[in-house]
Amino acid sequence: MEPSGNRKTRKAFHQRGGTSRREKQANTALIVFVKAPAPGYVKTRLCPPLTPDEAATLHGSLVLDTLEHTRPLVGIDRIVACAPSKQHPFFHALAARHTVQLWEQVPDDDLGQRMSHMFDAAFTQHYLKTMIIGSDLPTIDHDIIQQAVEALSKHDVVLGPAHDGGYYLIGLNCSTPGLFSEIPWSTNHVISRTQEIAETLGLTLKLLPLQRDLDTSDDLQYYIQESPKALRQRISSRTSQIFKTLNTRLVDRE
Repeated sequence: MEPSGNRKTRKAFHQRGGTSRREKQANTALIVFVKAPAPGYVKTRLCPPLTPDEAATLHGSLVLDTLEHTRPLVGIDRIVACAPSKQHPFFHALAARHTVQLWEQVPDDDLGQRMSHMFDAAFTQHYLKTMIIGSDLPTIDHDIIQQAVEALSKHDVVLGPAHDGGYYLIGLNCSTPGLFSEIPWSTNHVISRTQEIAETLGLTLKLLPLQRDLDTSDDLQYYIQESPKALRQRISSRTSQIFKTLNTRLVDRE
């Protein structure tokens, strides 16, 4: 979010990664929430059965998948919301290779507050439509994002429901902080509660197709078993190979 103030303040903002309206072409933003792939910091719900190193490797590959699959998008600025800091070398590599902006997530334990802050920042930057996704949906593709963009032309909110009761995507066409209050994060009530709040706020809402993200050991087993079959065309060869390697290791550990 660009602060008001004197020229020195604005210059400092741009040095931190801010972008003025004159510098960008798109009116739609796709914000990808990404953690640096550090062992013990990412995908901790997968440990066990995975080791922290294995979980970090898988996470890094999923992040790359997300950026590779969304690269064909036209008219959309892609922004990586970095944690814990955009100064991590991983994020510099992403910016150099994938033409993405780097913004920092606010250091808040509440996911809703972090997402609300990012939406506020995007709308302050004059984006007309903004979507947030995570980096844990192996089957993400640009078609899903395009569906969300089209839905935001007719609805206030778009949600991509996940099998676990959460959502893999949320899109808005205006700042709506109340949508993120009193949500029981990390439960199977996230999307149902969000829908209730949207209705209370008088917001129109559109649901995208149901998808399965990768958060738990059950999700991991699903993708290990399905990636060589029905999902082969939707998962990168790199991540498919990781699933194959993990499957072999997990069998050996039994």
